[in-house]
Amino acid sequence: MLKPFSVFVGLRYSLARKRNFFLSFVSLISMLGVSLGVTILIVALSVMNGSIDTLRADALKSVPHVTISGDAVSSNWKELADLALQSPRVLAASPFMEGEANILYQGNNRFVSLRGVDGGLEADVVDNPSSRYRELLLALTATENGIILGAQLAGSLGIYSNADLSVTALGSLLARNLAGTESFTVVGYADFGAYGNSDTALINLAKAQELFALNSASRFTLRLRVDDIFNAKSIAQELFADYPGLRIQSWDEAQASLFNALRMEKILTSFMLMMILVVGAVNIVSTLVMVVADKGADVAILRTMGASRGSIMRIFVVQGLVAGFVGTLVGALLGTLLAANIADISLIVERIIDSLAGGSNRYFISHLRTQIDWGEVGLVCLAALAISFVATLYPAYRASKIQAAEVLRYE
Repeated sequence: MLKPFSVFVGLRYSLARKRNFFLSFVSLISMLGVSLGVTILIVALSVMNGSIDTLRADALKSVPHVTISGDAVSSNWKELADLALQSPRVLAASPFMEGEANILYQGNNRFVSLRGVDGGLEADVVDNPSSRYRELLLALTATENGIILGAQLAGSLGIYSNADLSVTALGSLLARNLAGTESFTVVGYADFGAYGNSDTALINLAKAQELFALNSASRFTLRLRVDDIFNAKSIAQELFADYPGLRIQSWDEAQASLFNALRMEKILTSFMLMMILVVGAVNIVSTLVMVVADKGADVAILRTMGASRGSIMRIFVVQGLVAGFVGTLVGALLGTLLAANIADISLIVERIIDSLAGGSNRYFISHLRTQIDWGEVGLVCLAALAISFVATLYPAYRASKIQAAEVLRYE
């Protein structure tokens, strides 16, 4: 525990006006280094959090919170759906069947993920905020052989209005059974998110059962929407604890490759940006080494007055931590301020550059979304203070080893 004497002297060394301009300048640079590192880390993490949140919302336009599959679902999905809806944590439930199929339209072929849905229940299961999506599902229910295409899929097939196309299940193609080909009428185009628009199509559940009759890999699944997406799997596991044969998969498991890659990118980016903090800490080391050399006589006098080696060491630890604390505080304030207003700031910079460049159009990411995680802000600040503390140990140790007799001999 720091003693008041060590804290008092350390703060006095830190706050007193320095006669050595170079030493003051190096001390300022060390604080700025810590501030810069904390600011950039907070802004970068907030931008990545916003990007992950945007991608999550985009993925959930077509991916349910949790899916339940197994023999019990295929034979008795209604009972399981009723059981799930009895829980206040389950917001909606819907049956679902998915398989691979080939779509043929005017000589253009596309292999797609064909999904059979109950139009009356589907809109409540996925997080698709578009009212147009609900209208399309109602139109799909009213059309026996209707099909809804992803927007990019429709464009790649060259379909720009209602049209008829042929659909053949992959199982029928592999069995060379073209008798299973069905004709469908396009009822519209939907937004299935960035990762579903190019290869997703919806048809009625009853038609999917007929189409995938030869495909053993295509089975009924029950899809749930819950009130807490981050605990979706545990909610489903509690509900169906009496059905051990069921396979439960949450949305993050279904999109594991995407979100694992994003999490790894976030970790690596944070590690690289942490090097800026290390540079700031190196400046603290160099500053304290010069302070120790400048204050050698003071340290010797304190030693002769009875100050212990530990007290001397704590004095310089306090002095270094002041620089780290001030730098961290300024960096945290600037980082959160920038993260909260980065879209507006980028728009202002865009306008200034356009005006200076003679009216040429240069576009920044003015729609950039950020999300400040205060837990991460706290961790960044703690990491900055920990690095600053470690940086003070060597100079403080050197100060504690100063021999008073040798220093005062030449005074």
